[in-house]
Amino acid sequence: MRTIDFTPYRRSAIGFDRLFDLLETSDRLDQWDDYPPYDLERIGEDSYRITLAVAGFRPDEIEITAQSNQLVVSGRKADQTADGKDRYLHRGITARAFERRFQLADFVEVQSANFEDGLLRIGLKRELPEAMKPRHIAIETSANDRGFLPKLKSRMKAA
Repeated sequence: MRTIDFTPYRRSAIGFDRLFDLLETSDRLDQWDDYPPYDLERIGEDSYRITLAVAGFRPDEIEITAQSNQLVVSGRKADQTADGKDRYLHRGITARAFERRFQLADFVEVQSANFEDGLLRIGLKRELPEAMKPRHIAIETSANDRGFLPKLKSRMKAA
């Protein structure tokens, strides 16, 4: 395992504490749990989609929660035993309980969730507030500056 020291960057990068903390703790997270499998897609410049393969689950057995820059998708399978006896002789389709967490960047919001053919698709979009979007600033000139160029041209003609 390789660790990176972010101390030099912390000294000069103001406001990136959350990012550095996330990078430093990401190697401690359980990276071996790959259930359920998922895809991350970039749909447009500011649009993303997460697709989770949740075969064997119904939409009412899945919960999606978005809170403070974190998206949590969890699934709890309803009890399928009838009269205390399991009806399966072999269970190859994993339908165990799961919880999958995704860190969301600032201003990324969940737009939609769709369940079809055993795939859960979650649409995300980055929405920058108007105050954060680039804007054009007009440069004003004073009355003295406006008269300078014509006066200069008339002096050059006279000379």
